[in-house]
Amino acid sequence: MTKSSEVDQDAIVRARNVLLASGRRTPHEEVDAYRVLAQVSPTAYLPRLVGALQRLSYDRSYDDRPEACLVLCEEAVAAARAVDPTEPSRADLLHGALDRCQWALYTLGRRTEGLALRAEMLSLGRAQAESSGDGVVKGLEVWATGLSEEGRYAEAADALTESVAQERPAGPRSGGFAWSLLEWIAVLDADGRSAEALAAMEELVGMEAVEAANDRGPLACHLYALIRYAQMLDGAVRHREAAAVRQEALAMLSELAAHGERKSWSGYQASFWAVLFFMSGADSERPVPGEPRPPVGTGPMRWSPDVKRQYFQSRETLRDEVDALAFRAAESPVHLAESVRLQRVLTVRSAVHWEFRTHLFAERVRGLFDEGVELARRLHRYDDAAGSRALATALTDRATFHAAAKEFDAAYDDFRQVPKLLGGQPDEPDDLIV
Repeated sequence: MTKSSEVDQDAIVRARNVLLASGRRTPHEEVDAYRVLAQVSPTAYLPRLVGALQRLSYDRSYDDRPEACLVLCEEAVAAARAVDPTEPSRADLLHGALDRCQWALYTLGRRTEGLALRAEMLSLGRAQAESSGDGVVKGLEVWATGLSEEGRYAEAADALTESVAQERPAGPRSGGFAWSLLEWIAVLDADGRSAEALAAMEELVGMEAVEAANDRGPLACHLYALIRYAQMLDGAVRHREAAAVRQEALAMLSELAAHGERKSWSGYQASFWAVLFFMSGADSERPVPGEPRPPVGTGPMRWSPDVKRQYFQSRETLRDEVDALAFRAAESPVHLAESVRLQRVLTVRSAVHWEFRTHLFAERVRGLFDEGVELARRLHRYDDAAGSRALATALTDRATFHAAAKEFDAAYDDFRQVPKLLGGQPDEPDDLIV
């Protein structure tokens, strides 16, 4: 850094006055002041410059200027690298600066550079874990999410296996263990490691059961986990076990329809539903090879900005495609199966989008779930074999949606029709299936 004598003394005085003034200073003024003083006293002011640059990068004036935001983030990284290696806070400063910078790179679609910074964050986290001796590696989850977006599921699964092992001793007390399990399950499944994915799902179901039984978690979250577990068991051709799990879920829905939740919860269960619904919809998607895709098993807050933008902006085009295909299916039922699939893709994307944006998501997407059931009923009338499974899926989707909207009676009415469609023994009269 430039020595104090080589820095304009008036600039130094102005910078100190800005920081000492009793009035409120702007983020730009703060950054300018720290830029000057970091040249004079890097040990004292470089860490503060890093923080000020990051705060400024979040200023609303940069919302429509991603390139300018990236410049600030890169300056913050350079400043963090320049911090004395003996400074105890250096590793955390650099990790935070890299995290903000990779986000800015992904916003601009510069994915290779963004993933490289995530790799550096992980390397830094490993070094910190080794020096501290606590074994907790920062950066594993964000690295795994980046890998998942690129379709590198085997590597993502390995990273999350390590991350989950770190979190497991604290279990639900960690506050985020269930969410980590969801992402781990999703990438294991995407990598074709179905036995491991099922074992992990069984762990999640068991944990949610214990939490619900002890009034430490909502019954609804246990319900959603059970329903997804049954779907995964069916996918593994373990239909008898799947039928038993569905009966357990049906009994829980009956209790919720009669009495509701045992206590009031903050509302995160709707987000839990949305992630599990997103996972269940993965088999309806047809990702384009070589193109990034949303990381299944996570909520939109974890997705990179460019993937999130592309995924949600596709809904208008999808709506047009669904309508065009539905018109063709009305004239020739041979198009019904593809119409059902594509409409479900639209429903999943819309449900995840609106749940992420507003707690009033139900009215935004209710019609899509009704539309999906109606299309599946038409397919069922045309092709009993293919239609039975499609209708079971559509009714399950709508049942979980109703539960997320706290409409438990309607959820029960839909879900009680599913066992008969899948070859199980219904608990209720089956005249609802038409």
